[in-house]
Amino acid sequence: MASAFDGLLPPSVACEDLSGLSAAREDELCDVLPPSERAVVAGAVAQRRREFAAVRHAARRALSRLGRPAGVILPGTDRAPRWPAGVVGSMTHCPGFRAAAVALDRDAASLGIDAEPHAPLPDGVHDLILAGEERAMLAELAGERRGCAMDRVLFSAKESIYKAWYPLTGRWLGFDDCEVTFDGNAFVGGVLIEPAVVGGTVVARFHGRWAIRDGIVLTAVHVPRPG
Repeated sequence: MASAFDGLLPPSVACEDLSGLSAAREDELCDVLPPSERAVVAGAVAQRRREFAAVRHAARRALSRLGRPAGVILPGTDRAPRWPAGVVGSMTHCPGFRAAAVALDRDAASLGIDAEPHAPLPDGVHDLILAGEERAMLAELAGERRGCAMDRVLFSAKESIYKAWYPLTGRWLGFDDCEVTFDGNAFVGGVLIEPAVVGGTVVARFHGRWAIRDGIVLTAVHVPRPG
């Protein structure tokens, strides 16, 4: 089955996405959550419960494509999802869209995906996310890619990089701790703080791809397993 993330991640990564679900359908997904997951969002507002349930539904569908049991996916104390042994993954949601991507840990060291509405960032956000030469880069891209909210793409790219970074390090990565450059529909995030180390290999650059599909900005990062 086609995924919105097709072409953004290697074939070894299983992606599943859901779009346009009604609130009633998402409420049904809430009702069939395993008890331990349901307890996590028992006191949350309805929208949070719906997002939580729908994105886990997507994750379980993706896991089934890997031939892995569709068990519970609980958040850790850091709120990051705890994936089954032998699996790495990432989840994302924005209005009208939920998605998950998973891979066997022999095929990837880490994954990060993000989805955002395709619209310019709100006023004042630029100063919070830009690092290095990114302001000048965005000004140049504005002329090259008219009608494309590249500031939102940049924001999403950094979100995907963070999601791939954190499982490798357990450390925070601020927006100004990573400088992103674009080359067509590919991007590279250079980490400006102590890099990650994977199997003895230093990882200071995170490679990803982006697309805009059906009004949604999609970004994805794949960190290969060294060797």
